[in-house]
Formats: sequence, structure tokens, C-alpha cells
Amino acid sequence: MKKRTFIKTLGLGAGMGAFAGFPAASAHPAARKKLLPKRLQPGDRVGLISPSAATADRMEFVFAREAMEALGLSVKDGKHLADRRGHLAGSDADRAADLNEMFGDKSIKAVICIRGGSGAARILPMIDYDLIRKNPKPILGYSDITALHNAIHAQTGLVTFHGPNGSGSWNPFNASQFRTVFFGKEKRITYQNEVEATEDLVMKKNRIRTIYPGKASGDLVGGNLTVLTALAGSPYLPDFKNKVLFLEDIGEEPYRIDRMMSTLMLTGVLKEIAGFVFGQCTDCDPSGGYGNLTIDQILDDYLLPLKIPAYRGAMIGHVPKQFLLPFGAKISMDADAGILETDEAIFQ
Repeated sequence: MKKRTFIKTLGLGAGMGAFAGFPAASAHPAARKKLLPKRLQPGDRVGLISPSAATADRMEFVFAREAMEALGLSVKDGKHLADRRGHLAGSDADRAADLNEMFGDKSIKAVICIRGGSGAARILPMIDYDLIRKNPKPILGYSDITALHNAIHAQTGLVTFHGPNGSGSWNPFNASQFRTVFFGKEKRITYQNEVEATEDLVMKKNRIRTIYPGKASGDLVGGNLTVLTALAGSPYLPDFKNKVLFLEDIGEEPYRIDRMMSTLMLTGVLKEIAGFVFGQCTDCDPSGGYGNLTIDQILDDYLLPLKIPAYRGAMIGHVPKQFLLPFGAKISMDADAGILETDEAIFQ
């Protein structure tokens, strides 16, 4: 899935939000007081929406519903879940309306995004952030859903959840992550790469590489690198001061990763963060040209001068098994051991 396409339409800002009939986003949102969602319970009803790209295969809707039901939940489909307008899952207004309706519906206890792709950034000015503040509930997804995580957290302070989309892989690892995060009672959740036994003398799969050693703590923010950098200069990015930044991507050649990391440097994001975690860069192989920097070299160039704890290789991103992370919650990180751990409650 190649998701690098546009998402540069956010210059509309607050004006479009007011025009659409929803409260305008704060032009330069100050750090919001953290808002915790209510905990999900087995048997609860969740809303399935498609805020980004359209889903062409109708069986994907069936898979998403059945996955949620297998996790012990009931499902309500968004009114426009199966719509299509070009590559998008319906018009901007309709996709935003589905999200707003799910947050306003008292019977819905969590919002599940069926897929990513591209297009979520188009609806950011149409989201009713006041409604979300009054009805805090979990929202789950990743990839292009990065736009929603950052915008909702920046505008409301709500802790959201970066993890498998509704139609994604619900293997035992991901299902266990879902149950641990949403149904579990643990005070601290630890995220450490799974160790898989092989016949090789050396563990090669799911290895982490420490970029700069040490430990750090801070609120966890980030997501898909392409989507995140496309929000630069908009009111839909949170404050990065003393935060732990996590990133992942897919289908981007190293020179593009370098360009986007330079955006984070030039906008001052990198100099503000307390720690850094890079997940997986799937299908990010170089092609042609006079030679290429490697992803390792690029990360070293931008992160080593910062002298903050940093590592790469976490199970985050476009991979079959992935962490389900609380976006905006305070976490501790250990760059030597490759561990993330929640430091506070993530639900009310």
C-alpha cells in the first residue's frame, strides 16, 4: 500500500471549520490538559468508520466486523462506511459526519477506523472537537489515521490509540495487544519486541538498534512520518516539548525519509523532544541514482547530535504484528533494551 499522496490542504485552517458549521480549531493550540477516554468493556458497542481511503473489497467490511465481534464487541457501521468518491471513502463532509456522529452517540464506546490510505487530513477542519471533549472515548487506527491522532490530541488533549485498523491483521499478537490495552487492568503496560524462536544461532527478527543510549519519559506522540510532516504549520500538531516521538513509514525511499526528517529538524520538533523511537520502514528500499544514504545513516545524522535516548526497530508500523500504543499518554522508554512502558493511567 503506497500512501504517499497529497495531504497538503490544511492551509484552510479555522475558516473552513467555521464554514462547515463546526467550532473552528484553535489556530495555535496551547498544550491541552490531558483528557482520558472511558475504558472499553467486553460486550460494548463500537463504531466502524472510514475517514480516509475507500475500501474496494466488500469482504474487508465483513472481516472488520467479524474481528471486532471475535474480540467480544458489537459493531455499528458508519452511515457512509462503504461510500466512494474517487480514492476517498465518500465526501469530506460525510466522512467527518461519521466520525462526529460516533463521538456523539452515547451507545458507542469506541471508534474503530477501518483503514488508512490517504484523505484524513482533508476532514480535520470539519471535526467537532468540542463534541469530542464532551464525549471522550477511544479511537483506534494507524497510518493515515495519524492525522486524526495528532489533530484530536492537539485540539482536545484526548489520549487516542495507534494500532491495527479494523480491516487489518488480527493475529494472536494483535488481538492480545487489544485485550491487554482495552480490557486489561494492568497499571503499567510494557511494549517490547516479541522474540521468535528460529533455527538460527542469532536472533535476527524483531531486533532493535540503539541509536543513542539512555532512558527518557514523556507523553508519546508521532505516527506515520509522511502524514505527520504534511501537517507542519497547521493547528493540528501537538506541542512536542519534552515528548517521546515515535515514527514509522511505508513505501518511502531513503531520500524521502531524509527530506521529512529535515522538516522535523527545521520546524524545531527534534530539538524539543526528550526521546525518539523509530518503528519499521516497510518497503523503503532505494532505487537508482548515484547511491543512497541508508535509513541508519539518516537517523544517525539527525539524532546523534541531539544526545537523547533513541532506538529503531520497534514493532510499530505497516507490519503484521504491531504494538497498540496510547497516543498522548506518558510513557518511559529505555533505548538500550528497546522498551516502552506506560507511566500513568490511560483511561478514566
